[in-house]
Amino acid sequence: MMTTMAEFFSGRPTETITRDLLGKLLRYDSPKGLVSGYIVEAEAYLGVADSAAHAYEGRRTKANGALYGAPGNVYIYTSRGYYAFDIAVQQAGEPQGILIRGVEPKDGLAIMMANRPKTGSELTNGPGKLMQAFGVTDLHWNNILIDDTPFEVDLEDTLTPAKIATSARIGVSKRGGQTNAPYRYYVAGNPYVSGMRKRDMDLETHGWTEKMN
Repeated sequence: MMTTMAEFFSGRPTETITRDLLGKLLRYDSPKGLVSGYIVEAEAYLGVADSAAHAYEGRRTKANGALYGAPGNVYIYTSRGYYAFDIAVQQAGEPQGILIRGVEPKDGLAIMMANRPKTGSELTNGPGKLMQAFGVTDLHWNNILIDDTPFEVDLEDTLTPAKIATSARIGVSKRGGQTNAPYRYYVAGNPYVSGMRKRDMDLETHGWTEKMN
């Protein structure tokens, strides 16, 4: 029986869901054509108790309202002039979310390079970069369940990380005690992880259990 988006994005700790997203294919049926990439880096945000989260202490605004939606609700927001793609997890009213920080391109490479004229890992190794490469330049799909958008997290088309690494999240608020919490998860050695040093890159398998075609 196929798992639904609501089932995948709820019923388990947000950290577990975040780890499980690594290797899943994120697709976007964009106006220019299909673009996609395997998720290689994601960050968990644990809602009202997480000092780095947009919903810390129950903060709710028009901008972050999507976080309070049902599991699988799309939360697109702007940060430093770029757009970022987040997915609400847990039950409605529990504002936890997962930020997709990096993908390894699969479909639509030419489209992505036209949207963002970069080569190699610089194309999609960061949350703003991948959204620019996907051609997302507005909030049109914000606060809509992912099943009702041109986005899809494919739970069948997956790659398996050889090793999942963790670290503190990047660029988060310094307030409270969660700044350095290890809620960033990534495929160890994958070149499309933001900030991955060249000496740490696995250029043969990109950190997957088997080499991509």
